[in-house]
Amino acid sequence: MARPDSFTVGGKPRFLIMVEILYENLTQDQVNDYTLVLNSYDLSYTVKNSSHGWEIWVESSHHEKAVDLIERYKLENPRRPAFEKTSSPQYEKTYTAVWASLALLTIYLATNHSDRAAQILSVYSASAFYIIDGEVYRTVSSLMLHAGYVHLTGNIAGIALFGTAVCTITGAGVGWLIVLLSGILGNLLNAILFQHSHHSIGASTAVFGAIGFLSSYRFCNKIIIKAQRTRAWLPLAGGLALLGFLGAGIRSDLTAHLFGFLAGIALGLMYALFLHPIIQKRHQKFYLALTIGLIGISWLWPLIT
Repeated sequence: MARPDSFTVGGKPRFLIMVEILYENLTQDQVNDYTLVLNSYDLSYTVKNSSHGWEIWVESSHHEKAVDLIERYKLENPRRPAFEKTSSPQYEKTYTAVWASLALLTIYLATNHSDRAAQILSVYSASAFYIIDGEVYRTVSSLMLHAGYVHLTGNIAGIALFGTAVCTITGAGVGWLIVLLSGILGNLLNAILFQHSHHSIGASTAVFGAIGFLSSYRFCNKIIIKAQRTRAWLPLAGGLALLGFLGAGIRSDLTAHLFGFLAGIALGLMYALFLHPIIQKRHQKFYLALTIGLIGISWLWPLIT
């Protein structure tokens, strides 16, 4: 139904004219897109905010043309629902890194100050030979062991910083599971590469997994936004720079760090493509329990087999 109203063309006021509703129940993003099309063709319109969303009204004589132009625009610029919210993601505050750090410190004190420290290291470290031989639990348990306070402190800082960043995106349960899985996959790939005569310990493989996840997740966010596609490579470049700067020390296990980083990238892509919406908190508890359970089983496995 047409009615008289005041109008704008490109933001300039027009006299009272007969208008018709073009679209209703729109989001702010849709209003921005559609009015951009109308402005580009100098078609008069007005925008109103109703209780059910935004409305666009156009001059009655231009209604058919406006519909045609916007429908063509929608066909040429289809939205991708899986990523519509990536430009303004929701973040969740979490302080679980405190507990993760305390757990690493507790395990360090319990193992390194034990009379059986050498035996514990022999049974739970990431030995390539034994992992290939079937003792896969080592890919998990070795992430909890550290050679000294400097080694421990560096990894606690990395876990607190990058692990927390992952968890703010995914939720604490899913986040820590992703960090743990990236460390497991990194150690497993490292063992497959070396086959034997290679031992490693420390959470740094998981730290670089978290960095890889953050890099690929931000890459996905940028690649689907046309205006940011030329800068989409920057998060990956930043992640590689951190890998080179933090992961290539004199006594660092560079290949384990690299594989952890690559595993994190793969998990980040999978999350962005298939699991992007934040999982509800009641489900987060399940994933957190799964993470703790994997760690617990890795330490109990040698004792029950």
